[in-house]
Amino acid sequence: MNATRGFTLFQLAMVVLVALSGRAFSSTIGVGSCASGIVAPTIQQAVNASSAGDTVTVCPGTYREQVLINKSITLVGVTSATQDAAIIAPPTTGMVANTSSVDTGNPIAAQILVQGTAGPVLISNLTVDGAGNGITSCDPNLQGILFQNASGTVNRVAVRNQTLGSGLGGCQSGESIFVQTAAGFTSTVIVQNSSVHNYNKNGITGNDTGTTLTVTGSYVQGSGVVPYPGAAQNGIQLGFGAAGKISNNTVVDNIYGDPTVAASADILLYDTAENGGITVSSNVLGNSQLPIVLYTDLAGGVASGDGVSVTGNKIFGTKTYDAIDLCTNGNTVTSNTIFNSAESAVHLDASCGSGGLTTGDNNKVTTNTVVESSCAGILIDGGTTGETTTPNTYYTVPFKFTSSTAKCTIPARPVRGTGARPFSPAK
Repeated sequence: MNATRGFTLFQLAMVVLVALSGRAFSSTIGVGSCASGIVAPTIQQAVNASSAGDTVTVCPGTYREQVLINKSITLVGVTSATQDAAIIAPPTTGMVANTSSVDTGNPIAAQILVQGTAGPVLISNLTVDGAGNGITSCDPNLQGILFQNASGTVNRVAVRNQTLGSGLGGCQSGESIFVQTAAGFTSTVIVQNSSVHNYNKNGITGNDTGTTLTVTGSYVQGSGVVPYPGAAQNGIQLGFGAAGKISNNTVVDNIYGDPTVAASADILLYDTAENGGITVSSNVLGNSQLPIVLYTDLAGGVASGDGVSVTGNKIFGTKTYDAIDLCTNGNTVTSNTIFNSAESAVHLDASCGSGGLTTGDNNKVTTNTVVESSCAGILIDGGTTGETTTPNTYYTVPFKFTSSTAKCTIPARPVRGTGARPFSPAK
């Protein structure tokens, strides 16, 4: 009996130990003057010493380094006394390439690079500041936080100043948060409750088939009017097969100075996943060239980017063009409130069609409220079919519907071209 009882208690103890082992061996590694316990001198050394499931805490202060995360950990800034600003800044010797684009092969200099992790990475309560990056040409591409074939969450993070030196503003590079995925991999990333501003090219970008990017509760601010030959900025972009959700954000001030060359958008969906369940909802967008753009270039004669839901957004102060441009098919645009649009509130846009495929077809545009537009409530291009455009509510618009801006007087605006506008996605 005693032997049997002893064996049973031993087994029980072992079961408890195994059950708690994952938690028991998880560690917290601190960086900075407020850290205690296990302490590392730099963020990178703390990450290197960590194991999957560990937490790296960063005390207030400025840390001049590029950080590679290749395991599933939490990286979090912590409060010390009255201070709460842990800042990752470029090394004093300048940023250097630490990876290359999975799409173009071009070099990238990322301030935080999350790459090929087996599990999710959480980054929170940090500032990633690109000022003083020392980059002297268009390559390498400067990025604040880059997820490559990796998943995770960016929460309550400030990413700013991913800009280039004098004379380099025309480089189509410099992004604050970027997600990209190589063929055969997946990346699922959430960006929430974060601040993004002063980027050269794009604020938040998710590209490639296999990428699912959710952006919610965040503030993204462009530079206002960017004169030619500067980069055509976009606030939030999904592109090239990516899917995701964009909701409850404020995105403003994305304007390109020469709209005959390129156009900027607050939210740009460019060749996104076909009928991929993408939603754009409850955002506040304004003082911008094109607040919401759904676009396809019909690459290879294959449609992409159809079937998006655009609902409950508030849009104001559209410069140059339309508030919502539908250059794809089968989209649902409902319950949006649109104030003061330069051309139309909603454009059913046929200009992206080629190779026998058409755009601007089979869209449902209903229960929207339009207050003031320089041209029309809904601009319906000739040749589009299958539209549902009632009921909507209009106030102070020259036309509820029109098929041509030639019917409207639009002072101090560029002449509308017959071809697709040159939207400029980050790749």
